[in-house]
Amino acid sequence: MKKLALVLFGLFMTLLSLVAQTTKMNVQVLVVGGTTGGTAAGIQSARSGAKTLIVEQTHWLGGMLTAAGVSCTDGNHELRSGIWEEFRQALYQHYQTNNLFAGWVSETCFEPHVGDSIFKSMAGHEPNLQVVYGWYFDKVLKRGNKVTGAVFINSKGEKLEVNASVTVDATDLGDVFADAGVAYDLGTEDSTQSGESIAPGKSNVIQDLTWAATLTNFGKGADKTIPVPPGYHAARYYCSTSEAPCNGQPYALNTQKVLDYGKLRVSKGAADKYMLNWPAHGNDAYLDVVEMKPIEREKEYVKAKNITLGFLYFLQTELKQPHIGLAEDEMDKGLAWVPYNREGRRVRGEVRLNIDHIRSPYAYTIYRTGIAVGDYPVDHHHAQYPGKVPPIPFPKVPSFNIPLGALLPKGVEGLVVCEKGISVSNIANGTTRLQPVVLLTGQAAGVIAAKKASGKEKQFASGIRIREIQQELLQNKCYLMPFVDVRVDDPAWSIIQWVGLKGLIKGVGKSIGWANKTYFYPDSLMLNSELMEGFTSLYELDAYKETNKTPYVNLAQLLKLHQHLKQANTVITDAEDAKLRDMNTYLKPFQLVKKSNQAPLTRKEAAVYLDYLFGSFDKDVCLDGTFCTTLK
Repeated sequence: MKKLALVLFGLFMTLLSLVAQTTKMNVQVLVVGGTTGGTAAGIQSARSGAKTLIVEQTHWLGGMLTAAGVSCTDGNHELRSGIWEEFRQALYQHYQTNNLFAGWVSETCFEPHVGDSIFKSMAGHEPNLQVVYGWYFDKVLKRGNKVTGAVFINSKGEKLEVNASVTVDATDLGDVFADAGVAYDLGTEDSTQSGESIAPGKSNVIQDLTWAATLTNFGKGADKTIPVPPGYHAARYYCSTSEAPCNGQPYALNTQKVLDYGKLRVSKGAADKYMLNWPAHGNDAYLDVVEMKPIEREKEYVKAKNITLGFLYFLQTELKQPHIGLAEDEMDKGLAWVPYNREGRRVRGEVRLNIDHIRSPYAYTIYRTGIAVGDYPVDHHHAQYPGKVPPIPFPKVPSFNIPLGALLPKGVEGLVVCEKGISVSNIANGTTRLQPVVLLTGQAAGVIAAKKASGKEKQFASGIRIREIQQELLQNKCYLMPFVDVRVDDPAWSIIQWVGLKGLIKGVGKSIGWANKTYFYPDSLMLNSELMEGFTSLYELDAYKETNKTPYVNLAQLLKLHQHLKQANTVITDAEDAKLRDMNTYLKPFQLVKKSNQAPLTRKEAAVYLDYLFGSFDKDVCLDGTFCTTLK
């Protein structure tokens, strides 16, 4: 009897432990992944009023910027936008300098642990935000076609079940939307898939990943040589610098220059540190792991770690740099916690951004739905794939914005996508994947998720009111149009952003090396022909008779257009019309004074007058950028 009791007690305790292994939580917004985009999404969702939870598999926040060790950023240096700029200001404060141009690859280079501490501080200041660490995504929770949360597992086999009104897929490889059964693309595409005439052709090949490391210069005489890594072959790293053995064309830069590529800003008096993320015969690696479960990828990732350790060993031995070793105070004793994934699955969204949209934004309408900006050129890494990769063109592009519909997956409710899984073509991914852009798409995902979680969006047929999303992003100083020559501190910045989103005044894009541009030219005179082109795309002007005889826009013309639209539309009331008599009061915050009716207006002045006179005629936009009904 005693034995039976012990057996029953044991069974009871086993059952109890099994029950205890599953923890359940309920939130408004669940962010799967404390990645670069996920961290921004979680912080912004909380700021937008939603009870938010970030679930992250490592113990760091920031993804590729921190845990993956890619702490020299690419692009958006002059687009001082949203959380991206907030993060940089915190870096400037930490290092007591605005000059983070330590490595020649980037104007923003910093130590990974500093980035992690900044993101954790930002998250810690949000009472609506909770972060839990050490959990891998396992599967989605779904009811019908609505995602209702997710289940996570940890290394002990325990489970965490989170129910949420809205879930954000912020995983590097698109694990959540794939498990939810949403259609996606993987690898290169042909023109029927992407809509691009220059698409390279279909294959499942994605870009190389890199297991980055942070190195330290321990000083002359130090020997930090590591043991020979498994599978090491020196020839793999030949031609990586001008001083390396080479059977073909050696790289043009010497070893120190290669190290300085990713030199990091450090505190005054500290030893030099370097980001080891070198593509030319360095530590890029190709691994076919996308369709594995997140926790199952760890074994495969060891191969990438050993490639990086092999490159370090090559530097220490063949290139005579024994004093350069792993930075033991960074990440996992110098090695990244996670790989730098340049590409994974790309969701099929309500809108697909392709390279044609980026090259010629005004030939399409989706720019009107912009929620984030980027300026980096198209860049793909494929040197380590063991087979043949279709030749991928790198067309020249201006700076660009990303449409809201690229964050919304087709065919499922309750899910928003950020990180590199947004709905873009394979070629376009070569520029949308960079850290600042991903921070900004993550921030937009946070606004969208919070809006959807509030339930207010249900009253709209499209499920979302784009102009409201854009308004909140502008309030958070996020660029929606990449006008590099009008900064956030300009009193007319938000108005110029709005006028640009409507297409009333268009920017001029230029391809300029590693930092492409779109100029608004605020001080140039506004051409009448351009204004009329913008107006006819928004308003019915069949009965309007042009009387302006000059090539430039003036106030008399704008007042006539205002009266024409007032007669055709009941939106403008007599009370609103009366404010025209006090125009100087309106113009004062913009450091402008009322001009004579016939004086030509600059593009900036025209933007302010247009907002003043035609704000009541504003129209919302649909996901494809076409105009919806007039707002009242």
